[in-house]
Amino acid sequence: PHNFIELIDASIEILKGNRPDLLPDFPTGGLADCSAYNEGQRGGKIRVRAKIEERDKKTLAITEVPFSTTTGSLIDSVIAANDKGKIRIKKIEDNTAKDVEIVIHLAPGISPDVTIDALYAFTDCEVSISPNTCVIKENKPHFMSVNDILTESTVFTRELLKQELEIRLAELKERIFFSSLLKIFIQNGMYKNPDYESSGNFEAVVKVLNKLFAPFTPQFYRAILPEDFKKLIDKPMSSITRFDVKKADEQMKTLENEIKEVNKHLKQLTEYAIDWFIKLKEKFGKGRERKTELRVFDRVEAAQVALANVKIYMNRADGFVGTVLKKDEFIGDCSDLDEIIVFREDGKFLVTKVQEKVFVGKDIMHAAIFKKNDERTVYNYIYKDGETGTAFIKRFFVQGITRDKEYDMTKGTKGTKTLYFTHNPNGEAEVVNVQLKPHTKLKKLSFDLDFAEVAIKGRSSQGNVVTKYPVKKITLKTKGVSTLAGRKIWYDEVLKRLNIDHRGTFLGEFDGEDKILKVLSNGVCEITSFDLTNHFEDKMIRIEKYNPDQVYTIVHYEGKLKNYFVKRFTFESLVLDKPVSLISDEHGSKMILISGASQPVVKVELSKGKNHLPETTELNLADLIDVKGIKAQGNRLSPHEIKNIELIAEHDDEEDVPDPVAEISLKEVLSEEHQSEAAEKELPQKEEKPVSSAKKIELEITNPDDVEIKGKGQLPLF
Repeated sequence: PHNFIELIDASIEILKGNRPDLLPDFPTGGLADCSAYNEGQRGGKIRVRAKIEERDKKTLAITEVPFSTTTGSLIDSVIAANDKGKIRIKKIEDNTAKDVEIVIHLAPGISPDVTIDALYAFTDCEVSISPNTCVIKENKPHFMSVNDILTESTVFTRELLKQELEIRLAELKERIFFSSLLKIFIQNGMYKNPDYESSGNFEAVVKVLNKLFAPFTPQFYRAILPEDFKKLIDKPMSSITRFDVKKADEQMKTLENEIKEVNKHLKQLTEYAIDWFIKLKEKFGKGRERKTELRVFDRVEAAQVALANVKIYMNRADGFVGTVLKKDEFIGDCSDLDEIIVFREDGKFLVTKVQEKVFVGKDIMHAAIFKKNDERTVYNYIYKDGETGTAFIKRFFVQGITRDKEYDMTKGTKGTKTLYFTHNPNGEAEVVNVQLKPHTKLKKLSFDLDFAEVAIKGRSSQGNVVTKYPVKKITLKTKGVSTLAGRKIWYDEVLKRLNIDHRGTFLGEFDGEDKILKVLSNGVCEITSFDLTNHFEDKMIRIEKYNPDQVYTIVHYEGKLKNYFVKRFTFESLVLDKPVSLISDEHGSKMILISGASQPVVKVELSKGKNHLPETTELNLADLIDVKGIKAQGNRLSPHEIKNIELIAEHDDEEDVPDPVAEISLKEVLSEEHQSEAAEKELPQKEEKPVSSAKKIELEITNPDDVEIKGKGQLPLF
C-alpha cells in the first residue's frame, strides 16, 4: 500500500516532467526501511519494524506493529523467543484498545537496549516484505515498477480529463445551438408563418422551416437536423409567448464564457490536470497523512544481541569444547549463535560455532567467546621456533577469519612451542621477565620485556626476535595498561545509533568510564554508556561526550508562573541511566534553548508597557545568573512580555575545548499567554562538522619483512 497524499503529489510531479519516487505506507504504522525497495519490483525488499518505546529501564512498550502482523501473532512470537532463551522477559501484557499497546516487562538485570535489538532479530517485531508488482495490461500480466504504473495511470487520468472537457464542450455547443435556434424561431415569428401553420404533416413542417432558417444557417456550428425542428415544434405555446429575449441573451453569454474556459483548459491540459489533482488532495487528503515512519535500519547481528542462554566448557588436554562438558573447565556464558576462538600450545588457533561437543585439537591453552570485528582485543604472544630455537615476540588482532579453518601464529615449523600467551580485551601490554638457561656465552640470564614496545601486527606476522638462546621460563612482572587510543565514536542521526564507522557527527574518543550526555526537547537529560547497542530517542536535541565540569545554560518557560527563566548549572550530579528533568513539571512548561558555551548571547523581542511597544535587546546569559544546582528554577529573564528568543552567539573564553560535541538545534517555543503561536525558528548552535563517510578497509600485515620496528625487525634487548 502507498499513501494517498504522496500518490497525488507524485502524479503532479509526473505532469511536471519529473520521475516520482514512491515508497510504501502501511496502515498499521511502524517503521520501514525502504532502501532496497527497488520501486516495488521483483528482488526488492522492505524491512518493517514495530515501534518500541523504552518506558523505563525495566519496561518496553510496543505502540505500532509491522504490516502483515497482528498484536496476537506478535505476542506469540515474543513468548516463543523467550521460551527458546533468545530474550528474557518477566511478563507481557496486551493493553490494546483503540491504539496498540503491548507492554513488555523485562527480567532483572536485562538491558532494554539489547532487548530491543533482540526483539527485532528474533520476533515478529521486524518482518521482511518482498514486493513483486504486477498489473494486467492488454489482457496480459505485466511486471512493472510502481513508479511506471503511476506514470501510466497519471497519463491516462489526463486523457480522461481531456475527454470530459471535450464532452462538456459538446454539451455547451448544443445548448447554444438550440438556444439560438429557439430565439430565431420566436423573434422572427416563424411559428406564425402561414406556411408553417398550414403544414399538414411533419415533412411539410421540416420543408417550411428549412426555407425559413436558410438565411441564418451560416451562424450555426452544424447543420440543422429534423430532430432539432422536432424539439422546436414540441415547445408549448405558453413558453413561446413568455419567451424573454434579454434573459436568453444572458444565458447564451454565460455559455459562451464557459466554452472559452473549456477551450482554455484543453489548450493547457497539463496545468488543468495538475489543478485537478491539487483539488482532489484538498478535498480528500485530510486525515490521510503518512503513518509509517521511513528510516534506514542498521543490520542487527543476531549473535550480538542473542541472550547468553548456554554455558560453554573445555577439556584442555583432550581438546574438546562444548555445552555438555559440564564436568570440565568453564569458559563462560554465551548464546547458541556465538562462536568460540581456541588457541593451542602448538601455536595454532581456530574459530568454531558453539556446539554440544566438538574436537578442536589437544593441549588448549586459551578459549573464549569470539567477537567479530573486534579492534580492541589484542593477543600478546612469545613462542620458540622449532627449526632455529629462536624466541619471537608478537602482538596481534584476530579479524577476517573463516570458521573451522586453522591459522598459525608461528612460522609453522615442527617442534614450535608456546612460551607465553595472554588475552587482553582492551589492548593491555604487560611487562614480563625472561629467564634464560645457563650458557657459557651469557653473562645476564634474566631481563625484562615490555609488550608496549612491540607494535601490533597481523596474526601471520612472525614477530620480533627475543633471543636466540634457550628460554628457561617467562613470568609476569607487571600487569599492563591499555596501549590503544580511546575508541572514536560517531552519532548517526539517521539511524539514531552510535557507530565507529565515521558515519554522522563525531562525539570524541571514549575509554574506561567515559559517558555520553543526551538532552531531549522536553527538558529531560540523561547520561549513558558509549555502548554501540544503545538506542536514542527521536526528540533528542543534544548529544555529546559527558563533561561533569562543563557549565550549561538553559532558557525555559515555567507553565504555572507563565514566565521565562534562565539558569546555569553543571551535570555533575547525574547518575548513569537515570533521567532528570531540567525544567518544571508544571503543565505548559517548556525548554526554549540550551547552550554549553561560557558566554551565550540571546536576542530577545519584548513587548513593553500597556501600549505593547516592541523592543529588541541582546542579553549575555552568563551575566544574568551564577552557576547553581541542576534543580534550581533560575532567574527571571525579563519583567516584560517576551515575544521571541533567539540564540545568536556562543562565545567560549577557554582556548581548549575538552571534547568535540554534537549539538542539534532546538526549535523555539513561544509564549502562550495570549493563546497565540508564532512561527518556530531554529536556534543556531555550534555543531561539530560530521566526518565524511568512508568505507572502512581492514589492513593486515602478513609479511614480517614489510614492516620494521627497530633495526632489522628485531627488538633490542641488551
